[in-house]
Amino acid sequence: MFRGETGKHETITVGSEAVRAFIPNPLPPDPPLVMDAGLQPLLEAAVLALGRLDGVSTLLPDKALFLYTYVRKEAVLSSQIEGTQSSLSDLLLFELDQAPGVPLDDVVEVSNYVGALDYGLARLREGFPLSNRLIREIHGVLLSRGRGSGKDPGEFRRSQNWIGGTRPGNAIFVPPPHTVVPDCMSELERFLHAEGDSLPVLIRTGLAHLQFETIHPFLDGNGRVGRLLITFLLCHSGVLREPLLYLSLYLKQNRATYYELLERVRRGGDWEEWLSFFLEGVKQVAEGAVTTAERLGQMFLQDRSRIEAAGRRAGSGLRVHETLKARPIQSMSSVCESTGLSFPAASSAMELLVELGIARELTGKQRNRLFSYDRYLAILNEGTEPL
Repeated sequence: MFRGETGKHETITVGSEAVRAFIPNPLPPDPPLVMDAGLQPLLEAAVLALGRLDGVSTLLPDKALFLYTYVRKEAVLSSQIEGTQSSLSDLLLFELDQAPGVPLDDVVEVSNYVGALDYGLARLREGFPLSNRLIREIHGVLLSRGRGSGKDPGEFRRSQNWIGGTRPGNAIFVPPPHTVVPDCMSELERFLHAEGDSLPVLIRTGLAHLQFETIHPFLDGNGRVGRLLITFLLCHSGVLREPLLYLSLYLKQNRATYYELLERVRRGGDWEEWLSFFLEGVKQVAEGAVTTAERLGQMFLQDRSRIEAAGRRAGSGLRVHETLKARPIQSMSSVCESTGLSFPAASSAMELLVELGIARELTGKQRNRLFSYDRYLAILNEGTEPL
C-alpha cells in the first residue's frame, strides 16, 4: 500500500554541507495496516512455525547445549553482516583461550554479541522491562571491548551518523538528527508496550525492528542491536520460551531485498510489503531451527549407539561424547575437567571417538591437542560462510 513518506526531512548542517536527515513518524502506521489476503496467511504460517519451534524447545533433551551453540551461530552471522570474518570455530577457540586464526577484533566483536544477548535475556527473566534503558545497557555490553568501544557504548548518539557513502552529504540514508533521537526512541518504547491497538506480536516486532533501524540511535552497533531486538521482543512477549529464533541468516541471504524494503517503507510507506518479507523470514528460520534440532538429535543418538558398541571403552567414551555435545571444540584438559576422568582415561576415550570418526584432532601436535565434534560443527556451520 502506498502511503507516501513515513516521516519528514529536516535540513541540518554537517561540516559545511546542508544535509536532509529523515525523522520517522511514530508507530503504528497511518493509515492503518491492511491485513488482507496477502498478509494474513503469512502471519498465520509464521505463528504456526513459531509454535512448532517453541514446542521443540520443550522436547530437546539437551536444551542448554543446543542453545549454547545456536546462540553462537547467530552471533557469527549477525556480526558477518557488519563485515567481520570470524567463524563459529574461531569463536569456540577464543572461548577456550586458544589463539584464533582471524584478527582478534573480529572474534572479540562476535564474543561481545553473545555477551549482549545473554545479558539482555537475563535482565528480561529478572522482570526488567524491555525499555530504552535496557536497549542502552545491551548496547554497552555489545561495544564493551574491541572495535566500537570508543563510540559511546550504552549511550544514544550525540552527533550525526549516516548509512552508505563517505559522509552525510553523499550517504544513501541519513537518520534523524541526534537532537531528536531521545524523542524518537521514547515513541518507539511506547509502541512496544502499547495496548488496545490489537496488533499481533509478530507484526509489532516487524514494525519495531524497521523503526529502530531508521532511527539508528547509536554511533555503532545499530544493526546488531536491531536484530537482537527481534529475539528479545518474542521472548519478552512469551511467544518463545527460549531464544531460538534468529533472522540473521535470512537477512544475510537476502541483504539486497532487506535494504531495499527498508528504504521503500521510508519513501512510500509500504509497510505491508516489508512485513510480508519479515514474516516469510520468521517462517523459514523457525522451520530451519526445528529441522536443525531434529537432525542434531538423530545424530547424537546414532553416535551414542556406535560408542555403546565399543565394549569396555564405551563408558568413558560416552562421557567424553557428552562433553563434546556441550562444547564441540575441546582441549584435553577441559575434557578431563568436565568429565572427571583422568588424563589417560580421557585420552583413551577421545581416541575411540577419533577411531569412530566422531571426533577429529585439530592441531597435529602431541601436546596441547584440540578436538572437534566434526559432524556437529558441520551442521551448525551451514550458512555461516563469509560474505
